[in-house]
Amino acid sequence: MEKRIGTITLLVADRSQSAAVNALISEHAHIVLCRQGLPFHERPVAVISLIVEGTTNDINSLSGKLGRLPGVQAKAVVTQQ
Repeated sequence: MEKRIGTITLLVADRSQSAAVNALISEHAHIVLCRQGLPFHERPVAVISLIVEGTTNDINSLSGKLGRLPGVQAKAVVTQQ
């Protein structure tokens, strides 16, 4: 399959899931080009953005696993070509 560039945006409302989020991102480190996080200490959410390069299956796999964690929302956007 062809590799594509994309982004995955995470909203982490349940900070007790941080270890699980980090473990999944580390598991898929081969597709992660960049990671940026904003903890928002004054609000009950943390925002993490990932720039990824991989097959649509790889990107969707990571996004899906992250989004299935309780208190975590994940959305992926992938280039058309």
